[in-house]
Amino acid sequence: MEISMQELLQATIDEGGSDLHIRAYMPPELRLHGELLPLADEPLSEEDAYRLVKEICSDEQFAEVERNGGADFALAHPDGTRFRVSVFKERKRYGTVLRQIPSTLLTMDQIGLPPVVKELLFKPRGLILVTGPTGSGKSTTLASMLDVINQERGVHIITIEDPIEFYHTSKKSLITQREVGDDVPSFAEAIRRALRQDPDVILVGEMRDLETIGAAITAAETGHLVFGTLHTTGAAETIDRIVDAFPTNQQEQVRTQLAAGLQAVISQILLPKIDENGEVCGRIAAFEIMTSTDAIRSRIRDNKTNMIKSDLQTGAKFGMMTLDSCLLNHYRNGYISYEELITKSQDPDSVVQKLKEEMGA
Repeated sequence: MEISMQELLQATIDEGGSDLHIRAYMPPELRLHGELLPLADEPLSEEDAYRLVKEICSDEQFAEVERNGGADFALAHPDGTRFRVSVFKERKRYGTVLRQIPSTLLTMDQIGLPPVVKELLFKPRGLILVTGPTGSGKSTTLASMLDVINQERGVHIITIEDPIEFYHTSKKSLITQREVGDDVPSFAEAIRRALRQDPDVILVGEMRDLETIGAAITAAETGHLVFGTLHTTGAAETIDRIVDAFPTNQQEQVRTQLAAGLQAVISQILLPKIDENGEVCGRIAAFEIMTSTDAIRSRIRDNKTNMIKSDLQTGAKFGMMTLDSCLLNHYRNGYISYEELITKSQDPDSVVQKLKEEMGA
């Protein structure tokens, strides 16, 4: 198939796709509103896939693919649209996934974040975690949160990313953006060096290993506001994942550190958004929000994270929200289908019961 990567990227931009998938023996595929759709009738050959991968890789990046089986980097289209690229080998063949990075920052209102999240951005110190599966919009949420700080606080923000996704221009704040691999060797090393660079706010793009998690917790303890991401769903699961990353003899200390330093966990998923005719017209985020209260701190310290769910259900006055209550609101407003409500809810039976009670009321 004679098609260039530039043509495929242009189609991705024109269609508003989130991801472009390239691999041998499959047609190029575009993820649109969460669904994968073919961009052509014919599958790509091994030679096509190799040629398309080579088209976007520098010599150094391709050498990394050959050496390590994959490479991640950012790529700019001639029109300025940027993509996060992951090139890989599978069954000795070449493939790549390119994620389109939105060129405009969404506001927190556009994302649907409640007012309590804005209040968190003015905390002098602590750890704020944004969690969710891959492709759930964590980077977009973090970028909009940092933009609020940038516009409203005179502080030094350091971002550590792999690769840098959203470029920020210093406004009221001073922003330093560092890319792992190009500017600094690792997340953990970047956090350690950041502490010598007079930061107020540190964004850790991914808390992917014990060393990075430990460095982020320490940074939050020592008087900085630290934002981080994890591929977890839900506040209790996030806390357990962090604690379980440490050796058993350190876990009690980590629980104490988290109880003292964790300000909030914001978990999110993305769902197909529907119009009044039930047709998919985009995507919408649903959130679970846990803020730190005396009760939550006690649960973390005493290793009773299984009780956090009930605290979320009764913590509305503290700005807390369960995923199911957010999903129910979206369904009542006609934003999501009944099927999405049921399949994505954590307790479908309870959700169905609530709907029955409302209909009977």
